Amino acid sequence: MDDQDRHRFIHDLFEFNDQNKPIRNHKRRVKLCDLRSRTVEKRPRKLLVALHAFCLMDNHYHLLLSPLVEGGVVKFMRKLNIGYAKYFNEKYERKGALFEGRYKSVPVTTDAHFIHLPYYIHFNPLDFNFPEWRKGKLSDYTKAIKFLESYKWSSHLDYLGKKNLPSITQRDELFKFFNESGGYEKNIFGWLQDLDTQNNEELFLV
Repeated sequence: MDDQDRHRFIHDLFEFNDQNKPIRNHKRRVKLCDLRSRTVEKRPRKLLVALHAFCLMDNHYHLLLSPLVEGGVVKFMRKLNIGYAKYFNEKYERKGALFEGRYKSVPVTTDAHFIHLPYYIHFNPLDFNFPEWRKGKLSDYTKAIKFLESYKWSSHLDYLGKKNLPSITQRDELFKFFNESGGYEKNIFGWLQDLDTQNNEELFLV
């Protein structure tokens, strides 16, 4: 509903990715500067998942995850969704479920799929100003790329090397792939041209 809600969700991505962190403290206010600080990385954590990439939209979100413990994805998603719902329901004086059904997940079984997904996830904000990208009819790639650079609610900027929310994601595994192909930024234009999500959308419901 507002930036404070978005701050809270990003905070929860960090806070609940911890085997020892219970679902609580949902009243505490968070600031974007706290989420951008690398100092939070010094706090000992036992990660449930490697969060490779994410994007927060107005009414849904996308995550690219790898489990680091048995059942890590299920445990993390449960904590994230329950914890955020507690915050949201209390703030807006509402009751009941916040999310529509159980989260959807698709296994990533090939390297090609793995390296493709961060681009697809990070391109989702184009829906706001350039919805034609999903039909392969994007007319101004430069403006689209500039718009993505202005959107702070994803891991896109951190992959560009522009400090945004570096503490939220674990990017080393993907950087190995990107470095072999010339880097993440170098390939953005090509991925925008090549994407045909109308034919492949069922692969990317994550």
